[in-house]
Formats: sequence, C-alpha cells, structure tokens
Amino acid sequence: MKYAREDRAERAKAMGVKIEAAYTVGEYDILLLSAKQSEGLEAWLRESGYRIPAHASRALAPYVKQDMKFFVAKVNLKEQKKAGFQELRPLQIAYESPRFMLPIRLGMANADGPQDLIVYAITRNGRVESSNYQTVKIPSNVEVPEFVQKEFGEFYKATFTKAWKQHGQRAVVTEYVWNMGWCDPCAAPPLESAELRELGVFWLDASPAPAARLRMAGGMPVTLTRLHVRYDAEHFPEDLMFQATGDQQNFQGRYVMNHSFKGEMKCEARKDYLNSVRERRRREASTLAALTGWSEAKIRERMGPDVPVQPEPWWKTLWK
Repeated sequence: MKYAREDRAERAKAMGVKIEAAYTVGEYDILLLSAKQSEGLEAWLRESGYRIPAHASRALAPYVKQDMKFFVAKVNLKEQKKAGFQELRPLQIAYESPRFMLPIRLGMANADGPQDLIVYAITRNGRVESSNYQTVKIPSNVEVPEFVQKEFGEFYKATFTKAWKQHGQRAVVTEYVWNMGWCDPCAAPPLESAELRELGVFWLDASPAPAARLRMAGGMPVTLTRLHVRYDAEHFPEDLMFQATGDQQNFQGRYVMNHSFKGEMKCEARKDYLNSVRERRRREASTLAALTGWSEAKIRERMGPDVPVQPEPWWKTLWK
C-alpha cells in the first residue's frame, strides 16, 4: 500500500498535481490537491478513476490560478457496507479563508440546467447577503386562499420561481433571517450550543461576557440566514461572494390563510360579513396569481363559491 501511494504521488507530481493530504472518513476516500495547471489536474483525475465532464480544465483553471486547493471525495464501497448506511452521509468541511465565498462555477461543469443551492449562514452580527449579486427577499406577509394549506409545496415552488424570473434569474433570495439571541415569539426553538457546534459554530465560547449572559437566558448570540440560489453559467458567471451585515431584523416567508365562518348566521351583520368575505377572497385570488403566475380564473375555481354554504335549518332535514 505504501508503494502504491508513493507511485500515485509521483505520477501526480509529474502532471503538476500535488497530493497535500489523503485520508478515509466514514465511507469516503478524501484527497486534498493542489495543481500548477488545470489540464494536468483534469488528466490526473480522469486517470485516477474520477468521473468528470469533458473540458473540465476550463472550469478548474480560475481556481488553479488563485492557488486554491481541491477537496476530492470518492465513495469507498467497503467502508459504506461496513457502516451499514443505505444512503451517503453528508460531508462537513471546515477551513479558514479571508474570502467569504462559494465556488459555484466548478459545479456547473457537468450541469444540464439550473441548479438549486440552499445556504445557511450563521454570524455574530447580522444578516448575510451576496456582495456581487442582488439579494432580494421572498414575497411575504400576504393573504392567500385556504386551499394553499394543502398544496403549500407547489405554491412555494411557484412563488420562488416567479420571484427568480422577475429579477432576471440573477438574484439571491433571502428566505429566513432570525436573531436567536432574543425573540418573542420565536419562529422555532433556538438552536442549542451543541447543535451550533455541529454546524461549525465553534467560536461561541470565545464570545464576550454579554454573549455568555444571553446563553444563560436561553438564547444564542447568533443570527441565522437562509439564502436560496437558482443558478446557471449564463446568469451567474462569477462565484458567489458574501458579506455579513449589521442588520438583525427578523424575517421569514409568511402567508396568511383566513377561514370563513361556516355556521348559521342570523345577526344583522350577516350581509356586511358576507360582502367582506367576497372582497377578501377576490384579493386572495389576485394575490396568489401575482405571486405564482397561476391563472386567476383557475384559482377562483379551486376556491369554490364566494359565500359560505349555510347549513339548512334542522326542521327542513326531517322530510329528506
């Protein structure tokens, strides 16, 4: 095995590639590589059994020029069988860099269409946004028809797609921002210290005394941002660059569904109430069409009659 590793390293060196580190983690065989030129790196990866797209050197070249390292993973089937997992577990990588960025161009090399990326960023000071692409918020705080509750997945996909297209397919969409140091009410239970450490937040213990007091009160002195990016080479020609802001205002996609009263109404306010329901449902249909691009006429069909169906008096049911 030692000779095989030495031969592999020598072969890599001959092609301008250096194996900086090699180890096995769980079901993955990991290599950390550096390279002097992209063509040699592409040839060595292909020769070593890695399946990469044709002309991958063009995608690799900018990173080679920046003297960046390459993290390469191959599934070790023996180790996977030994671990007993049916699905591959996610990889977690920790590194230090002066650049707050994600190298998305490399992942486009073998893509056959737009790709979706969800970014969770946890910072000390506030919301995270892109510094080289427009960052917009998902439409929020609107009233939508009741049937959306049962079809929320399709509704949200359509809403995101519409927002993405409205911004030229070039925007980074903010879906969630929450300061977990204090919230009343909270959108969800704040992450605990152990959970944050698993996510890579190893710097909480080095926080100043006020942060320690926040932890004792149950909150965590961090801000969580969720960003959603749908990208391709045409609309995202540069890697994603980020910056942390001082904005700690909470935000989430929020959609309100009103349920009309279905019981018997005999009061004098009945007429005014039914008129308000008709007007609200008209607004809801218009809003949903604007959010999703769905046909307003079809939305109205899905919503059913404007006026809630009133139950018949009990005595009319006696002769049915």
